[in-house]
Amino acid sequence: MIPTTEQALKIYRSMLRIRAFEEKASELFLAGRLPGFLHTYIGQEAVAAGVSAHLTKEDAITSTHRGHGHAVAKGARLDLMMAELFARKTGYCKGKGGSMHIADLDLGILGANGIVGAGIPIAAGAALSARLQGRRTVTVAFFGDGASNTGAFHEGLNLAAVWNLPVVFVCENNQYAESTPREVHQKVKDIASRAVAYEMPGVVVDGMDALAVFAAAGEAVRRAREGGGPTLLEAKTYRFMGHYVGDPGTSYREAAEVERWKQRDPIRLFRQLLLEERRIPAATLAAIEAEVAREIAEAVTFAEQSPEPDPEDALRDIFA
Repeated sequence: MIPTTEQALKIYRSMLRIRAFEEKASELFLAGRLPGFLHTYIGQEAVAAGVSAHLTKEDAITSTHRGHGHAVAKGARLDLMMAELFARKTGYCKGKGGSMHIADLDLGILGANGIVGAGIPIAAGAALSARLQGRRTVTVAFFGDGASNTGAFHEGLNLAAVWNLPVVFVCENNQYAESTPREVHQKVKDIASRAVAYEMPGVVVDGMDALAVFAAAGEAVRRAREGGGPTLLEAKTYRFMGHYVGDPGTSYREAAEVERWKQRDPIRLFRQLLLEERRIPAATLAAIEAEVAREIAEAVTFAEQSPEPDPEDALRDIFA
């Protein structure tokens, strides 16, 4: 499956928006202007962008503590996301959720989740809901390699398989569960091999290659939408930064390893492909890059000028 020129440019724009948002958020956090914790998606952009290129507004996703990229790729507004990071009342969750809990039900973003693996059974539930309502929508669960060791992973995949649900499980294997190397916390070399226990396809893809992700995700989404059931898609990728902003990562990763992965920067590789193979003018890409830069600047301005929540807001949006 090969993307059209329009789709390819959309993927490039999506990856740029993710990278620019994360870089600006990191800068603001280190300057002491954002509260809470921040886990950036830098380096993994090809996964969210390549998968989400196949999703409609009606399709749903569940996300993780490293969830900004998923939300951006699904179409979230950068100004509302930035306002949420600033804890302003104009944010997606009115400043109450912060970085790890951004949600927009109108866009099918069922929420990022600070609990490792927690989005997996939620995705299975959303897919079951779509089935019962007769909708041809697909749900995608994004999670990391560490989450594939949790009970929620096995329960979610088992239910999805038994009920043949329209869900795609996307494991972003960035090689580390926080600071623990994958080979230390797992015996299996490929997480996708665990799919055989549930008689669903297990696919391994190069998560630094946006075209490869697009092709593999396209098949998985098509299969789910047509009633073929779930797929476990493992994208081998890498986070360029530490586990969280402020974590240097030097105690558990060697600089040479990080540099090797950075040589395969997904944005740089995809830009090169667009120029050399798709023959897209450099001016076209430069215009997209400038537009994204303006969007980021406007998002920060919007967030900074937005009001903080009132004390009484703590008693609103509560269910009992």
